[in-house]
Amino acid sequence: MANKPSIPKGTRDFGPVQMAKRNYIFNTVKGVFEKHGFSPIETPAMELRETLTGKYGDEGDQLLFRIMPRGQKVSALAQKIIEAQSANQKLVESSADEALRYDLTVPFARFVVQHQNELSFPFKRYQIQPVWRADRPQKGRYREFYQCDVDIIGSESLLNEVDLILTAHEVYAALGLPDVTIKLNNRKVLMGLAEVIGKSDQMVDLTIALDKLDKLTQEKVLEELTQKGFSDADLELIKPVLNLSGSNEEKLSTLKELLSTSEVGMKGIEETETVLSTAKKLGVNNVSFEVTLARGLSYYTGAIFEVTHPDFPSSITGGGRYDDLTGIFGLKGMSGVGISFGADRIYDLLETKDLFPEEIGVSTELLFVNFGDQEALKCIELAHSLRQVGVRCEVYPDPAKLKKQMKYANDKNVLFVAMLGSDELQNGTITLKNMTTGDQENVEQSAIVAFMNR
Repeated sequence: MANKPSIPKGTRDFGPVQMAKRNYIFNTVKGVFEKHGFSPIETPAMELRETLTGKYGDEGDQLLFRIMPRGQKVSALAQKIIEAQSANQKLVESSADEALRYDLTVPFARFVVQHQNELSFPFKRYQIQPVWRADRPQKGRYREFYQCDVDIIGSESLLNEVDLILTAHEVYAALGLPDVTIKLNNRKVLMGLAEVIGKSDQMVDLTIALDKLDKLTQEKVLEELTQKGFSDADLELIKPVLNLSGSNEEKLSTLKELLSTSEVGMKGIEETETVLSTAKKLGVNNVSFEVTLARGLSYYTGAIFEVTHPDFPSSITGGGRYDDLTGIFGLKGMSGVGISFGADRIYDLLETKDLFPEEIGVSTELLFVNFGDQEALKCIELAHSLRQVGVRCEVYPDPAKLKKQMKYANDKNVLFVAMLGSDELQNGTITLKNMTTGDQENVEQSAIVAFMNR
């Protein structure tokens, strides 16, 4: 029996219409990226295991897809597992030399260090490629998905944060989603909070818990912090921060009082005020300071970003500042900042809101009906001329029944159908049918290029 065709959970096939829509997103995003001076790069789908592990925190490391060695190494591994079943997972992890990339940022840091002598700094890159996470598939969350990243590395200037906010603002305006909210926080603010409550050594526990506030209630988050060793007194100091409200300026003013004894916390507030005020001067008014925004990835050190939309349950863009990610590969002091656009989530949002342009599904503008060999040869000649001026056209390959050819045109959302039979071949005309209105028009064959370009 033949195997039933299927694909792994959390992955998807994309047909022609879906690919047209995805390419619309990629091209729109790419166009904005290039206007801001970002240059494209690509990195391999898989990286060495040691490149990726330890960069995303314990929860992130657990979601890495590890690649097992092949051949005799696997046989040897199987024997080891039989001999030591209690250590199965550790054996699998230690025997995997490579892993599929979890994101594009850590491979980018590796790329920068490896190619540092070929790059000019600050280096602005964009990258549009798939990533993989061994996550539990659910709505809006896939195991294989595309990210569209932009990063600026080799500069500590806060103008870079502003540049990324402008980039996000322009991308979503171009996609017809101007009602997004660009959320902004700073890891230094969170470090200051941990410092004020005397829990600097549990900064990671604090940020992991805060990062769950968009999924869990405040009570559940506080309960998790209690389980991590935070006292009732600690929680009483945290609660006012969790309940900040008002304008950006009002929230930051309140926070200044709460974090006044923390130098790092006050530095985070200062950086945030600079970014917010600059963005506002440039007319970007949808940036919201959110002190509970934490971003779980452990390599962030400064500004952190997230973009949300009221009609989508999770974030559609995220990123932040990382001061020394390249240091783990031997290049110290190379500060960078970047954001990542989740192409698959953006796709789902545009589909839900019916915001894809109608013409996206049109791959062929003009289809020539095939009435026979002689007629088809003339159609091929005309199609060749049309393609030279950018008209997307094709000739139906077989002299099938007209009904079948017209169904093919309808299925492909073809705009016009050209009918050139024996009579038209003899008198030098062609019948063009508008597939939207049903109207037909006879034109001279020599005028078809002008007709399609009018």
